[in-house]
Amino acid sequence: MVILGPLILGCVAGVALGGKLSNWSMIRLRWPWVVILAMLIRVAVAGTPLGRVDWLRYVYVASLVALIAWTMWNVDRLFGIWLVSIGSTMNLIVIAANDFRMPVVQSAAGRLVEVGHQGQYTLMDSSTRLPWLADWVLVPGWLGGVFSPGDALIGVGLGVVAFAVTRHSPESATKLGSSPQ
Repeated sequence: MVILGPLILGCVAGVALGGKLSNWSMIRLRWPWVVILAMLIRVAVAGTPLGRVDWLRYVYVASLVALIAWTMWNVDRLFGIWLVSIGSTMNLIVIAANDFRMPVVQSAAGRLVEVGHQGQYTLMDSSTRLPWLADWVLVPGWLGGVFSPGDALIGVGLGVVAFAVTRHSPESATKLGSSPQ
C-alpha cells in the first residue's frame, strides 16, 4: 500500500483538480524497464520462497541501487521523484548498515520472530544499527503492516509524482519548453 495508495491518491487528486489520466501516456522516461525489473526483484525476494535464498538479498540491494540511480537520472522528467530518491537512499543506508537486511520491529515481524531473518528482512533487536530508519511505523486496521520512514518518503514522492503528471497540462509544457522565436 505504500506504493499503490499514494499513486492512486495522487491521480485522483490530479483528476479532481482538472487533470487527465491520459497525461501518463505522454511521459518520456529513460529506461523505464529498470523500475519494472526492480519491483519484480523486490516481490520475488520478499513475497516468494526465493526469499529463503540468502544471497538474493544482495540482488535486492543491487536493484535498490539501480532504482535510486534511475530516479536521479529522471529527476528532470518527473516532478517530485527526488523524494523517492531520498526515501530509497534512506532504506539503502539502513539495509547496508544491518548486514544487507531491513530490520523490522518485533511487534510487526510475524514469522521473523521465529526465524530471525528471511530474504532482505531481519528482526530488529538491540544490535540493530540506525533503528529509526528501519521498518517500525505500524499501520493499523485492514491496511495492516509496517513501514520505514524511507518508505513513507517514497510514498509521499510517488503521490507528488502521480499528482503532477495527472494535473500537468501538456500544452503549457510545450510552451515553456519551446525556444523563443
